[in-house]
Amino acid sequence: MDGLNRRRFLAAGALAAPAIGLGAGTAAAQPEAEAFGRRVLTGADVLAASGWKALAGKKVGIVTNPTGMLSDMRHVVDAMADSKKVNVVGIYGPEHGFRGTAQAGGSEGEFDDPRTGLRVYDAYGINATKLAELYKKAGVDTVVFDIGDAGVRFYTYIWMLYTAMHAAVLAGNLPVIVLDRPNPIGGQAFGPQLDPKHASGVGRKPIALRHGMTMGELARLYNDTFLPQETGSKLAKLDVIEVRGWRRDTQFADTGLLWVPPSPNVPTPDTVLAYPGTCLFEGTLWSEGRGTTRPFEIIGAPKVDWKWAEALNGYRMPGVLFRETYFQPTFNKHVGVNCGGVQLMITDRHRFEPIRAGVAMLVEAKRLYPTLFAWRTDNFIAKLWGTDRLKDMVERGAGVDEIVGSYRAEEAEFRKHRAKYLIYR
Repeated sequence: MDGLNRRRFLAAGALAAPAIGLGAGTAAAQPEAEAFGRRVLTGADVLAASGWKALAGKKVGIVTNPTGMLSDMRHVVDAMADSKKVNVVGIYGPEHGFRGTAQAGGSEGEFDDPRTGLRVYDAYGINATKLAELYKKAGVDTVVFDIGDAGVRFYTYIWMLYTAMHAAVLAGNLPVIVLDRPNPIGGQAFGPQLDPKHASGVGRKPIALRHGMTMGELARLYNDTFLPQETGSKLAKLDVIEVRGWRRDTQFADTGLLWVPPSPNVPTPDTVLAYPGTCLFEGTLWSEGRGTTRPFEIIGAPKVDWKWAEALNGYRMPGVLFRETYFQPTFNKHVGVNCGGVQLMITDRHRFEPIRAGVAMLVEAKRLYPTLFAWRTDNFIAKLWGTDRLKDMVERGAGVDEIVGSYRAEEAEFRKHRAKYLIYR
């Protein structure tokens, strides 16, 4: 960036950032955001720009985490508290917690937030009945949800949304407002649907592995399809404060928004692009890169060598190259042990097919290292994939095209089902 453009960039930022947080009118906030290079405004930004109008007179319980940021990098809860216009009576933290200090599978417990003095409740891993009790304990009359997703069925935040909605029904059919955010890996759906017999905390309902929906769109689908099956009732009132300027073919790097990791192990936009495929290695005894600087981009195990990268590059997959690499994880699997493997180098994020890449990695790992490669004994791979099919096909030596082709019909079925719930075109 040359000196003149840098000065323009900084000047635009000085104008744009305060406009969102201080409740500037929507019409004024939009062009200023564009001047700052942000073509997209989140639902939280839109609500803030209205002066929090939709929450006037409400007793708000908000389900959120570190991704709940405004464009000026203030957290939405901090901005609500500072505005004196929103009565937040409870904060509900998902996996990793409200402020994001916990690792995978953990949360922060219940505490008073030092920044705002507001009570934070631990919502991770609890059922809707317990969460409804926590709503009642805090005196909530309106539930707000603002969490950035990773775009896949096995990321727990989309099921936190479902639990929050279910709990709202049980707590007296409270209104729910979703502050929408872009799907960071785009708006197209790919992959197998979940077989209900494999339902778990990483996949509760039959949606595609890569669902291609925003949280607001998922909320609409949940309310119409799944909540009535489970509770006999829809939400009496569901509102989605929509993202402005986002299209289905837009990935996070195209939005102009600043990346906030949704968990400690998804540090970059490239990580989240690889995640739909490489997270499948959580179902194996190989390292998915936790305990390295590039989790879910670095995959491997002890005694793996250069042959894996060579075989994978032989597929000539669009948008990705596989770099031979060696690493020692600092936690999780194979701590302190020398591992060999690959790093995914995404060269074209719009052509990259992460599920196909992940399938190829599993197929070649099993073929090249039959005595080293192993699945977790708890069949976690079926919970991630959604069916037993992936493990069975890899074990019998099926090829990548055969495995990917095996889910095309259900992928098309999900695309058809979700169509009427889509907000963005």
